[in-house]
Amino acid sequence: MIGFSEVNLINFLNTLKEEEIKNILLDFKSPLNKDIEGFLHNKAIEFCKQGIAHTHLIFASYKGNLVLVAYYTLSNKYVTINKKNVSNTLWKKLSKFGQYNPDTKQLYISMPLIAQIGKNYNNKYNKLITGDELLKRACDNIRKIQNIVGGKHVYLECEDKVKLIEFYETNGFVSFGSRPLDKDETDSLDGTYLVQLLKKL
Repeated sequence: MIGFSEVNLINFLNTLKEEEIKNILLDFKSPLNKDIEGFLHNKAIEFCKQGIAHTHLIFASYKGNLVLVAYYTLSNKYVTINKKNVSNTLWKKLSKFGQYNPDTKQLYISMPLIAQIGKNYNNKYNKLITGDELLKRACDNIRKIQNIVGGKHVYLECEDKVKLIEFYETNGFVSFGSRPLDKDETDSLDGTYLVQLLKKL
């Protein structure tokens, strides 16, 4: 069994020079999803310094070296949920945590967001961790936060691709809507929108 070491990027920023950190991050390759790769290379450090989102790096020992195998980024966002898009049971549970607008029949709720999640395909490091393991680590970290501040749900957004949707649904996520791509997302993502999914922790 492979043991993993997890480092919050903010801890690297407090102990290493920024150029050293960038060299570590540049080892990450995601040929099938340039958005995941581009975020880590170009935005993760700045988002972390500004407190917008925190990136968590997953390392594993491989052939005597500690290598970057995956990462996930967490943030907290307001999201809009339409009543017609979820079951009555889920709607009642979500209503306890948000603000309902009777005119639009929408719920505005602050919720943790798994903003980025991906494995490192450089040198086949992606084979050292499963997607299930990586997603569980992200959810477990969010659960720890919610045990302190409250909350029960987490959400994420992904491209409308069958394998992606099936992966998240297998891990307990349910779809609750979609949102149009932002201008800075159109170059690295397919389609014109992202599917939104949430899970009760």
